[in-house]
Amino acid sequence: MSPESFDGPLKELRRDFGDDPWRIVVREIDAARAGEDETIFSLGNGYLGMRGNHEEGLPLGSHGTFLNGLHETWQIRHAENAYGFAEHGQTIVNVPDAKTIRIYVDDERLNLESSDILDMRRILDLRAGTLTRSLLWLTPTGKRVRVDTRRMVSFADRHLATIEMRITVLDADADLTVSSLIVNRQDLGRVNTETPTPAKGTSDPRQAEQFTERILDPGQVLHDGGRSVLSYRVHDSRMTLGVGVEHHFDGGDSEDGDGNWRHRIDKSQDRVRHVYQGTAQQGRTVHLVKTVAYHYSSTAVVSEMIDRCIHSLNSSNAEPRDARWEKQRAYLEAFWDRSDVRVDADPGVQQAIRWNLFQVAQASARADGRGIAAKGLTGSGYGGHYFWDTEIYVLPFLTYTSPLWARNALRARQRMLPQARMRAAMLNEDGALFPWRTINGEEASAYYAAGTAGYHINADITYALARYVAATGDLEYVLSGASDIAVETARLWASLGFWRRDAEGADRFHIHGVTGPDEYTTVVNDNLFTNVMARFNLRFAVEVTRRLAAEAPNDYGVLVDRLGLTNDEIDAWERAAEGMTVPYSPELGIHPQDAHFLDREVWDLAATPPEQKPLLLHFHPLVIYRFQVLKQADVVLALLLASNEFGLDEKRRDFDYYDALTTGDSTLSAVVQSIIAAEVGYRDLAYQYFDHALRVDLDNLHGNAADGVHIASTGGVWMMLVQGFAGMRDVGRQLTFDPRLPDHWGSLEFRLEWRGERFEVRLERDRIRFELLEGEGPVVVRVREQDVRIVAGAPVEVALPDQGPNLGSFAGLSAGMLPREGDTGVVPELSFEVPVVTTSIPTRPFEE
Repeated sequence: MSPESFDGPLKELRRDFGDDPWRIVVREIDAARAGEDETIFSLGNGYLGMRGNHEEGLPLGSHGTFLNGLHETWQIRHAENAYGFAEHGQTIVNVPDAKTIRIYVDDERLNLESSDILDMRRILDLRAGTLTRSLLWLTPTGKRVRVDTRRMVSFADRHLATIEMRITVLDADADLTVSSLIVNRQDLGRVNTETPTPAKGTSDPRQAEQFTERILDPGQVLHDGGRSVLSYRVHDSRMTLGVGVEHHFDGGDSEDGDGNWRHRIDKSQDRVRHVYQGTAQQGRTVHLVKTVAYHYSSTAVVSEMIDRCIHSLNSSNAEPRDARWEKQRAYLEAFWDRSDVRVDADPGVQQAIRWNLFQVAQASARADGRGIAAKGLTGSGYGGHYFWDTEIYVLPFLTYTSPLWARNALRARQRMLPQARMRAAMLNEDGALFPWRTINGEEASAYYAAGTAGYHINADITYALARYVAATGDLEYVLSGASDIAVETARLWASLGFWRRDAEGADRFHIHGVTGPDEYTTVVNDNLFTNVMARFNLRFAVEVTRRLAAEAPNDYGVLVDRLGLTNDEIDAWERAAEGMTVPYSPELGIHPQDAHFLDREVWDLAATPPEQKPLLLHFHPLVIYRFQVLKQADVVLALLLASNEFGLDEKRRDFDYYDALTTGDSTLSAVVQSIIAAEVGYRDLAYQYFDHALRVDLDNLHGNAADGVHIASTGGVWMMLVQGFAGMRDVGRQLTFDPRLPDHWGSLEFRLEWRGERFEVRLERDRIRFELLEGEGPVVVRVREQDVRIVAGAPVEVALPDQGPNLGSFAGLSAGMLPREGDTGVVPELSFEVPVVTTSIPTRPFEE
């Protein structure tokens, strides 16, 4: 993506959310942006997520309430089947919605699309963890009605959510009806069939499959006063679900009044209404508190879901209702204390940074051993699947700020090992092969070329494990079974690869028939990213097993017995790692993305009309695969993850070559392009990529924000700040810093946890400062060529003569490959081509 792509159009798309760095504020009701706003205002805790729908239901993008891991399965119908193709898809279920509360004044319904709204303000408070809304409604009879709502999905109790509504008729008494609903929107109006099947495919692969048959089969119900509890069984996956609601209603009657409110329950298997009717007295506030509990299980019977919901609701009643809001704020105070990143920049930047970090917390805090979905719990995009995104883009933030959350996410992968072993055996390989996309551990990607062939996910998971262990020193976790991940993934690489003697007579280890992160180039030989990461994987497995043998021989003996491990096998991993093929072109002075990448024609992105982008929606895959064109940075990502294996000049030349070939059709790409651009010296471009990734959902830059938050990109915001601008790397069990502060920023400040001790980093233009906040130290870090000891009570500063190299503006491929001072490579002669475009242009852009 060229710098020009960040100019005018993005500024025109930029939304104004106010200037409060802790709050996202919208002051209008825009039906055209309903889906975007529902995503931006979503609330979640990692277990339960609620889209930011208005309580009244309209305007509407899409309703959504999701439980992490609760899914339906379905038979994948391949047009032409083959052995080993994924057989069953998995799609997250939209569970019964308890957010809806409708109000009627003098028999007129509040409808945000058509009612006369005099004033409206909606606020996502990032410190309180609440979504609030205040509006003033002028009814057709001329009465002004103030409606205030407050919503929370609890971090302290992952099963609970709370919705409050306060209604005040300002001008006169009025007849008021409050209707609080539970609605099974997944199935409303459908009938049972034997086998649920997904609807016919959409043109946008980012969106979830849509079911046409009933998914949630009703079970037992309970209605008791203001309480209703419903249960269901997911039709095909056989998972069980319970949703319970407790109402506390205060009609605001005067003390000497006898109360005029009536309550009834309207019941059906897919819709329950608690209706409160009476006279709202002028100036007195009617108050409804709606407490919601969700539980699900893959093993428990349906009736137990009723009991669990009752228990959660009883527990919530046992404490003052205000306590739940106080607990929410306290939980987030602790999160921000260890995770906030503060910048001396305009308030809009600080606000956007915090919104992105808040999204990571909402996706991961209470996942508690479940995976972290690509959209978190903010929408059904990607079907609620877990991808490699988690390990590479989300876990760095968690590992260095909330390591327990990182450990929980890794445990989700550990639990998938039995299925991963079966998948490897199906593909005639040893060890384990983790699924490219999944919820329950089984491969759910029907398109193997850009799915199963992405073997690098094995190394990505092991890489995240290695970084977690280095940062925490958590040997106990390794001994408790995480070592199996390293061993089984190493076995896969040893089995998948093969030896061949090169022209110089050296034996080299090759890996063929794989797909790297760039999904515009598939099923290739010796993909550089895959090989570099496989080498890391093999080396880490060698290190772990030999360290256990030396330091915990009894535990090592258990591991050997459990996995049938031998010393010869470990030695073979070491030889494969040291003999790994890493493609390099001495003629161009760059690393080819794969063995044959440079043999392909070069796609002329500059001459490709905007209406033909993203490419995947306008060109057959076979067209794209014939060209040098990237969906996302592939080699550039390897330069980051294996930073110590490439020199600065190598990184600059690789970046120059590949940046101009990268479409940016994936939100994952701008993150690594920003980090490496900063490292090699393209300061302006680094910031432009940062700005793009920072605003990708807030400004709907990829056109699909309505489908949910891009969680990997939100985690990538932290990476760009800490690994890009602060230049942090974790190599050889030591943190290093080589800062690249943006020219127009005054400072950058954040906190890190390292081996159980927490310290603060403050970067300014002429210095970097470290202060130990928890622990005694010393924590030893390295700033460029200088070791720095951080101890309690003694902040230390290191002077910075500069913020790294400054290469000026990046001008694209032809200029980027011109020799600069110190270069020894030659200028490639490249011919560009734009394929014949399609005549039918889909209306939705493709992102990732």
